[in-house]
Amino acid sequence: MIVERSMHDGWLSNSYLVGDAEGGTGVLIDSGGPTEPLIAAAEVHGLTVSHLLITHADHDHVAGNDVYRKRFDMPVAAHPTEAERMGGADEPLDHGTRLVTGGLQIEALFTPGHSPGHLAFLINGEECFTGDVLFKGTVGGTLNDSFGSLQPSIMDVLMALPHETRVHPGHTDPTSIGAEWETNPFIRIWRGIETEGEQHCTALDRPARLILFAPDYDGGHKGWVRWDETGEDDIVPGSRVKTEAS
Repeated sequence: MIVERSMHDGWLSNSYLVGDAEGGTGVLIDSGGPTEPLIAAAEVHGLTVSHLLITHADHDHVAGNDVYRKRFDMPVAAHPTEAERMGGADEPLDHGTRLVTGGLQIEALFTPGHSPGHLAFLINGEECFTGDVLFKGTVGGTLNDSFGSLQPSIMDVLMALPHETRVHPGHTDPTSIGAEWETNPFIRIWRGIETEGEQHCTALDRPARLILFAPDYDGGHKGWVRWDETGEDDIVPGSRVKTEAS
C-alpha cells in the first residue's frame, strides 16, 4: 500500500494520499495540508483518485476540498453531521460503512469526542487514519464535543484494533495502536495503570481539578480537567490551564 503525507507548516495538519499499488486506485484523506505535494504524488504513482474522505469539518482539515474536487472530479465523503458543517458532501458515511475502491477496503469508524460527526478510516485492516481523536502521545480536545464521547471512541473503538495497526493522525507524527496502548498518558489512566491527578487549577477561567497535564503534538500541552461546578471532564489546551505553581 502507498501512503503519502502532506503537513501544513502552521496548522501542523496532515492530509494523506493512500493508494493500493503503483498505477492503481487512491483516495485522499482530509485536505488541510498543502495540496500540491499530494497531487504530484498521485501523478508520480499513476493513481486514479476516487474519493476525498473527511474525518471532520474543522477548517484545518477541509481547506483544500475545492482544489481536490477541481483536480480529480471525485466525490467528497463525510459523516452527515460534518457534511452539514462544511456545506455539504457527496456521499454520507457512518460507523461501519464500507467503501471498496480498487484494491482499497475502507471502513469508517464513528469516533466522536473532538467533533460530533468525527470519523476515523481503517484501510485494508492495516492503516488507521484517526483525525483529531488520537495522536502520538496525546488525544484530541473535547471543547467542541464531549469527553464522554471521546473516551469510548478511543478505548472501545480504536484500542480494540490490533496493536500492530499503524496510526496516521490528523496532526504531526505517525504511531501505532500498540504504542499508544502502552505509552499514551491518557490511555494509561483509562487503563488504571496511572492514577488521576488531584491538583486544583483554573482552566478557561473556571475552577477545576487537574487530572493530567501532558505534552501535546505541537510542543505545548493538553490539560484533562474536571470542572468543580459540574463534575464533568474536558480536555483543553494546556495554555488555558493555570495552577498555583504557574
